[in-house]
Amino acid sequence: MTPTGNSPKILVTGGAGFIGSHTVVSLVEAGFEPVIVDDFSNSERSVLAGLRTILGRDVVCYPADCNDAAAMEAILQKEAISGVIHFAAYKAVGESVQQPMKYYRNNLDSLMLLLELMPKYGIKNLVFSSSCTVYGQPEQLPVTEETPRLPAQSPYGNTKAISEDIIRDTVQANVPIRALALRYFNPIGAHPSAEIGELPLGVPANLIPFITQTAAGIRPSLTVYGDDYNTPDGTCIRDYIHVVDLAEAHVQALRKLSELTTDASYDVINIGTGRGETVLNIIKTFEQETGVKLNYTLGPRRPGDVEQVYADVTKANNVLDWTASRSLAESLRDAWRWQQKLGS
Repeated sequence: MTPTGNSPKILVTGGAGFIGSHTVVSLVEAGFEPVIVDDFSNSERSVLAGLRTILGRDVVCYPADCNDAAAMEAILQKEAISGVIHFAAYKAVGESVQQPMKYYRNNLDSLMLLLELMPKYGIKNLVFSSSCTVYGQPEQLPVTEETPRLPAQSPYGNTKAISEDIIRDTVQANVPIRALALRYFNPIGAHPSAEIGELPLGVPANLIPFITQTAAGIRPSLTVYGDDYNTPDGTCIRDYIHVVDLAEAHVQALRKLSELTTDASYDVINIGTGRGETVLNIIKTFEQETGVKLNYTLGPRRPGDVEQVYADVTKANNVLDWTASRSLAESLRDAWRWQQKLGS
């Protein structure tokens, strides 16, 4: 996949991460030319080799901190960037509770620097990586974009809500930026090639990598936190979306922003499947699809866990002309293939 001379260049901050790397692939497939900025504090350089294998060529990557103003200016001076997808942020909920200042400084400062630099270099389009954490435990399901945001359960979640407000206020001040904040739900799976996927550092905080590591024998067992919730089988419900579907939503968001005739605009869009799945159904489906029996136990509820949340995706369907197309079974098969590749 060789870029053409007029392929629009898209700055992808955190482009070596789980969602970022898959979005890089989708961007190239859609005719864009991604430019990665990543300091590899929460990702691995091996991801670049995986991207090279999938795409048949290297992707431009700057190993820089998105909070480094001089480094970011140098990149924007060198590259003719036409849009930005901003993933770069610390994202471990538990760590954010222990080190709130680390999260506020990194996640907010990097966004504010981008918002200051974009007009200077004539960059209008911004897709921001937000999260369904801004909804907390909603009173009604599924959640729409009009569902009230509730107080965040963690400093991490709060940085997403504050970031949305910063973008909104910037746009309302008539700064020439057209922004979409994508509030996504639970990304899972991996690229079907098994060349890139989720690379949790240490003990996984997310369910699927914990499942695949347990299946691979890396973890002795999996604990299901809470079986007495008001759900069909008593376990928590989440909206799990294949990471490639999510990546393609970012490409569609960029396309829609580029079609706008206004100089300043801001909107938020839910990105999910519109379906909720219980933890026990995830385990059951994984066992069915892989033939691997999981060693799991039922434990007490975990403080701060939301009982159930899943998306109304009408707006994504209508505004982005996008819908999630990959099944839960496919997502789990891809996640397991990736885990097996890691262990080979």
